[in-house]
Amino acid sequence: MTATPMLGTALAERIRARVADGVRAVGGVGLTTVLVGDDPASDTYIRLKHRAAVAAGIRATDLRLPASTDQDELLATLGELNADDEVDAVLVQLPLPPHLDETAVIRAVDPQKDVDGFHPLNAGELYLGRPTLVPATARGVLALLVEYQVELRGAEVVVVGRSAIVGKPTAHLLLQADATVTVCHSRTVDLSRHTRAADVLVVAVGRPGVVTAATVKPGSVVIDVGGGDVDADVAEVAGFLTPPRGGVGPMTIACLLENALLCARARDAARTQLG
Repeated sequence: MTATPMLGTALAERIRARVADGVRAVGGVGLTTVLVGDDPASDTYIRLKHRAAVAAGIRATDLRLPASTDQDELLATLGELNADDEVDAVLVQLPLPPHLDETAVIRAVDPQKDVDGFHPLNAGELYLGRPTLVPATARGVLALLVEYQVELRGAEVVVVGRSAIVGKPTAHLLLQADATVTVCHSRTVDLSRHTRAADVLVVAVGRPGVVTAATVKPGSVVIDVGGGDVDADVAEVAGFLTPPRGGVGPMTIACLLENALLCARARDAARTQLG
């Protein structure tokens, strides 16, 4: 058996085209990203996000702050962005330098402008089954499963990883799709016992080779969020498998742009209600 590749590139392009149409319909969307410090990986991510945003017609502002920025300065900057009517969506690139309180910074972003979907209010809406702004990678995983017509209702789904950015929101979306969801993590005893039982396996731990062919159910659907968490030999066992490149990655950026459009639409709706 050779797994069918679950490619996200074409689907991501369709989503980005829809976003571009939506941006024109609302009269423009303003996205501001905030990067503190000069972490090379974060710089790369920001550049990719800006390139995609500009291509979709989004007004993207790249705000760079020195690594020495203190908590009060960063919170003051976010307060200004929250109050700026030209800014519809705000993204604070993580991780932050260690002297900054990441939790406080996430809480400081206006929930309506929280394009990442990390604010406790948006996380709570997802938990209650009323998803509004959902972390982009989780949205992307679900969109891929729908694209490839994977039956989730009643399926045994295992999510490996419990981060607030990927694992937990993905698990909640899968629950809302009527899957039976197990979340595994670093303290799980006998991880392979769970992964071998999964009809759908989502791996998001950022640890190369945590899942191998011997730990996967034959014919199952395997989503490698980390782009390397799953060994290449899993393709000989699984029915469907995302590749390390061109799978979840393009979906994350496309769904982030979709969230920016959702931010703008929600703010327009709020202004309309206020008269």
